[in-house]
Amino acid sequence: MRTLVRAVRGAITAAKNNEQEIIDATKYLLSEMIKQNNLTEDDLISIIFTVTPDLDQAFPARAARECGFTQTPLMCSVEIPVPGSLPLCIRILIHCHTSLSKAEIRHLYLRDAVKLRPDLVKDVE
Repeated sequence: MRTLVRAVRGAITAAKNNEQEIIDATKYLLSEMIKQNNLTEDDLISIIFTVTPDLDQAFPARAARECGFTQTPLMCSVEIPVPGSLPLCIRILIHCHTSLSKAEIRHLYLRDAVKLRPDLVKDVE
């Protein structure tokens, strides 16, 4: 089966700026993105994590390492602090090899992050 390079987007909000909450929210979002798109670590090219400036107690990439993603390049960054933007938000961009078409990719927006892309929100199974 032919595979292509695709990108999978996701976002979730943390309940508070707390190390464990950031790690737990990131693990949940990342695991759902992987599961919903039928990905394995071998499919992954890289993962970029961003957080809003109000989340500074943990690197979300640590959550990926704790989930066993040890061979995938990871990077963290801070979102631009635009006034009125969604607070306490963690975003993930996965670059991967997949046989899924762009229309078949499941982009996940969870908790309050559903406000970011209501057009893409689907129930998490």
